[in-house]
Amino acid sequence: MRLVSDRGTLFVVGTPIGNLEDLSDRARRVLRDVDLIAAEDTRRAGLLLKRIGGRARFLSFFEGNERERVPQIVALLAGGQDVALVSDAGMPGVSDPGYRLVAACAEAGLPVDVVPGPSAAVAALVASGLPTDRFAFEGFLPRAGRARRERLAAVGADPRTTVLFESPRRTARALADLLTACGDRRAAVCRELTKLHQEVLRGTLSELAASVAGRELKGEVTLVIEGAPAASEAGGIDEAVALARSLTEEGMRKRDAARAAAARTGVAAR
Repeated sequence: MRLVSDRGTLFVVGTPIGNLEDLSDRARRVLRDVDLIAAEDTRRAGLLLKRIGGRARFLSFFEGNERERVPQIVALLAGGQDVALVSDAGMPGVSDPGYRLVAACAEAGLPVDVVPGPSAAVAALVASGLPTDRFAFEGFLPRAGRARRERLAAVGADPRTTVLFESPRRTARALADLLTACGDRRAAVCRELTKLHQEVLRGTLSELAASVAGRELKGEVTLVIEGAPAASEAGGIDEAVALARSLTEEGMRKRDAARAAAARTGVAAR
């Protein structure tokens, strides 16, 4: 397995986002053969390893302890041990601290090998039925304040399809905020992908907001939002100004209101 004889390899291993049958043969082999598995949740990773018959040691690696763990793992790799990095589900490094470990290995000249696997972002994008030729992954929206308003305005102005992760408890609020920032575009709510109770809701943002209102959603949620329309397809400057003024009166900052109005009408934000 070792790519360099005197140094270990960091294997970034994609794991199932729900259906355990999605674990590849290569991922099984790597997880059984490495010396150590760095896992976001060692209990969950332990259940997976038990299922495939592996016996590797575990080391917790999650946002909050990565500053301490990165140099430890780099030292183990430099000493010749092979390490597999796994997240709770999907591809490590995507909206989690795994990228810091990969960056540290690259800086130290240590080999890194990616074992591709399932990704909720890509699965939701494909299932949404929205354009896939250009898309942006935004991870989780900021919880509140200026950072949230600015991110929503950026999503509203982006002509690419946008993919977001969201907590089931905050999905209704996210849809309402996206409706304000983007206008009533097409979107999809993808929940529990690949699992028994998988659900993909498609419609406009207003339709989706109405559909989830009052529901107690469970499981992981991924949102997919249609990109901003081209200027030639949108309204004029008067509509944009009126919309921006209305959003400002509701409490949105002028810059954010301009971006949101631009996204909904196709008029330049300036």
